[in-house]
Amino acid sequence: MSLKSANKIETNTYELELTISAEDFNDAVREVFNKNKSRYNVPGWRKGKAPMHMVEIAYGEGVFYDEAIEMLYPELVDDAIKAAELDPVDSPYDVEIKEIGKSTGVEMTAKVTVKPEISVTSYKGIEACKHSAEVSDEEVESEIERLRNRNATIQTVEGRPSKEGDIAVIDFEGFIDEVAFEGGAGKDHELVLGSGSFISGFEEQVIGRGTGEEFEVNVTFPEEYTEELKGKSAVFKVKLNEIKEKNLPESDDEFAKDVSEDCDTLDELKKSIREEKLKEKKARQDSDFENELLLKLAANVEGEIPQCMFEQKAAENKENFARRLSQQGIDVNTYFSYIGIGHEQYDSDMMSQAVQQVKARLALEKIAEQEGVEVTAEDLDAEYAKLAEKYNVALESVKGFFAEDNLKNDIMCEKAIKIVADNAVICEHEHNGGEEDDLETAE
Repeated sequence: MSLKSANKIETNTYELELTISAEDFNDAVREVFNKNKSRYNVPGWRKGKAPMHMVEIAYGEGVFYDEAIEMLYPELVDDAIKAAELDPVDSPYDVEIKEIGKSTGVEMTAKVTVKPEISVTSYKGIEACKHSAEVSDEEVESEIERLRNRNATIQTVEGRPSKEGDIAVIDFEGFIDEVAFEGGAGKDHELVLGSGSFISGFEEQVIGRGTGEEFEVNVTFPEEYTEELKGKSAVFKVKLNEIKEKNLPESDDEFAKDVSEDCDTLDELKKSIREEKLKEKKARQDSDFENELLLKLAANVEGEIPQCMFEQKAAENKENFARRLSQQGIDVNTYFSYIGIGHEQYDSDMMSQAVQQVKARLALEKIAEQEGVEVTAEDLDAEYAKLAEKYNVALESVKGFFAEDNLKNDIMCEKAIKIVADNAVICEHEHNGGEEDDLETAE
């Protein structure tokens, strides 16, 4: 089995001429026969006992050809791609058998889409912005309040109507034109009054009601809601089963000791919160800065990029996104209904994101090549150690999960973006995020 020739037939596309010798092909045919001979009924022979040439007479000489080629094809193509020194970005396609026979072997062709040759018009001196990484007193106090709420005690209250901040335990069912609609009912649902988690106007009509009271709530669905419900008036039949109230702990030194193992006073807790939030903001600052650089790098890429690369990245992004939603107990269609978009918009958004990601990755690989970036054994060891710590698994296990070549490429791209960042012009004005978030998923 061998590569006869590799001919460039258009940008990023090669046609491989492949041969399988008569000896190799006959060996494969015999192997297929031996594996499958029990399937064949040949007159005058017990099932599975007929010799190969009798099966071929009964079923046709080529009865075993397709499976023999399927057996030989993967190794043949892999060897041919290596021999031609090609860097494919998709599986070979348009496979065509030119000649086949026991005496001649096989002559065939296949097309391969390869990684494109691109250029990056500019990658030094790119202007990008860093937003503020300061932590305000309000943010610290907001975190204190979050901790107080998380550590609050809940108790049922009697003898008074519900008020803002209470947890109302309700049964409800929604109707439009006196017809119940899908997804509009619930039993013993805990609704924090004033949280804004229900349709505008709903919670306000629950406030002031007493335990056991049954009443109607009238609302109008907003225009940005799902297609079936947006702009429509609805009536919810509600029963208030129970009223609960939160008792928040006092914000003092004892509270600080309860919520933190390392803080003995409220001041120490606030300092710890400020430091942690500053660390998070600086990480976000660096991430946003890098994403903006990647977006601008993508715009500086010149070259014809195969469409299949964009399609593969979009499919990968969709799969990752669906998996993250699933981990939260949500499917993609439910997510669409929440945010009011359809499949077409979703597909378009994912493809736009994929185009930017593919271009940015190609740009980083080109920069690494031009800058002579190298990945050392120490770099690899450090990255494997980092991954082992991240996933809390043994180092040897990580090495089995992450292919060395892929990891080298990732490290190389990390070094390339550092080169771009070190040579960037940093804006002084506030950065507010934006399109560069499109690059976050993959990069």
